[in-house]
Amino acid sequence: MKNSRISSSQEDGVVFCNDVCSVMEVLGHEFIPDQWRLFTDSSKVSLKVIILHNGNKFPSVPLAHAANMKESYESMKLLLGKIKYDEFKLKLCGDLKVVALLLGMQLGYIKYCCFLCEWDSQNKKNDYVNKLWPKRTSLTPGEKNVVNLPLVLPENIFLPPLQINLGLIKNFVKGMDKTGRGFQYVRNKFPNVSDAKIKEGIFIGPQIRDLMQDKQFNDDLNETERNAWLSFKRICKDFLGIHKAANYQDVCAGPVDFVQSYGMQYEAEKPLFGVPLGCFPRKSRRSQ
Repeated sequence: MKNSRISSSQEDGVVFCNDVCSVMEVLGHEFIPDQWRLFTDSSKVSLKVIILHNGNKFPSVPLAHAANMKESYESMKLLLGKIKYDEFKLKLCGDLKVVALLLGMQLGYIKYCCFLCEWDSQNKKNDYVNKLWPKRTSLTPGEKNVVNLPLVLPENIFLPPLQINLGLIKNFVKGMDKTGRGFQYVRNKFPNVSDAKIKEGIFIGPQIRDLMQDKQFNDDLNETERNAWLSFKRICKDFLGIHKAANYQDVCAGPVDFVQSYGMQYEAEKPLFGVPLGCFPRKSRRSQ
């Protein structure tokens, strides 16, 4: 970094800064840990750690970057150690894979995949019947799909609104009638997206927002699809959007009913409908 007041280092393939206060001082911001959250994610070629302002009033601040490093428990432990995470214990946000790694949980299609409760993902019989699952009381290695010691406290985890949006739209599209007008409209609307991606419901944020504003798409859906789509839009606006509605619990209760008739298998998103509002940032941009 150009400014001599900021200490940066390069070790073990990681370029990092572990003096957050100095960075904020140079940027002209007062560093109040409760107003910031840590975000980590990876691309095909790198792994990064940045901090985000909870109200999105300030730009993101990069703290660590590693080229050719994959998401793993060991890499998460290394990055957190380099930036001296334990000094501030900021809230953390990442996709569901990152959350699982940070909490030492096993990856893949596992029985207990939720860090909040003991929802049994393989108990298909009670998927749409049981809305109350026992609270997960511990994250002990060797028990209930926990394989490593947690790197962070579960109460310091923020769930990622954007990734949940992507998961919900994925399952919505996979449940559509592939011979219906609605699905064919999606195909024609995104000609540059491969058929394989469309069938699997793999879209990005701007494409989802485009569909949500498209009246023709809504008109081409059959009745069951339209009811599911309207519920999805309501969740995005009143629960996963910038502002949470006062009746957010009612907003999330409706989807459980339509999901059963629609045929969606929303797996990792299922526990979402019973989690406390505190698991989400107070204000969260969809472009997070």
